[in-house]
Amino acid sequence: MPASDQGVAKSKDRYHLVPRVLCFVRHGEDVLLLKGAPTKRIWPNRYNGLGGHVERREGAAAAARREIREEAGLEVCNLRLRGVITIDTGEAAGIGLYVFTAEALSRETMPSVEGKLEWVPITRATELDLVEDLFTLLPRVLAQPDGAPPFSATYHYDEQDRLVITFDDA
Repeated sequence: MPASDQGVAKSKDRYHLVPRVLCFVRHGEDVLLLKGAPTKRIWPNRYNGLGGHVERREGAAAAARREIREEAGLEVCNLRLRGVITIDTGEAAGIGLYVFTAEALSRETMPSVEGKLEWVPITRATELDLVEDLFTLLPRVLAQPDGAPPFSATYHYDEQDRLVITFDDA
């Protein structure tokens, strides 16, 4: 089907999603987390996975590999899509978040302007000052068996601006 038949031009008043990726890289029993730089606009000094925007003409898996290389200097194997989250930001456009896991080929990372990279024991990850959704998301993602299908979830904010997470299988 040609691009002109995709119907995007006629959907300017519809809800749109900005595609992003979030990656949790493992090495043995550790997961690589990024403590956001204190100067970051969003999530300064809080721990998160690696990730960012999906660029034009880039698939989600390619974006995940690129973000891991850019933010940590790592090459990975066993990149797996673990879930897709639709985030309602309350604006005309939300976020379509593709969540991945991968295995690092080494533990040697490069410095990142995004923040400080830390290998953290998986069993201790939720003891850190995580980005708010990771207290729920990280244990679920890291416990997913390799053959499990990706999950689907939505995030939105309630009247008190608190995050509400709903997994479609719940």
